[in-house]
Amino acid sequence: MQTDEYSRVPPSHVILGQSIRRFTVSVVHRSHCEEGPGKNLPFSVENKWWLLVMMILYFGSGFAAPFFIVRHQLLKK
Repeated sequence: MQTDEYSRVPPSHVILGQSIRRFTVSVVHRSHCEEGPGKNLPFSVENKWWLLVMMILYFGSGFAAPFFIVRHQLLKK
């Protein structure tokens, strides 16, 4: 006797899974994004020096924030 993968799953879960699968496939199919490395990022990676400056500012601000907060707290009266 052969059992399929849906034999132990309630019918409502099967229908939900199939509809989610159809939705994600249709969304991917309708998307018109450029393909390739760096094309799906919210910033440009074409100019490596601009990217370096932006990354230094982004990560540097996150690293420096606790030090400025401690300095501010120590200077408060």
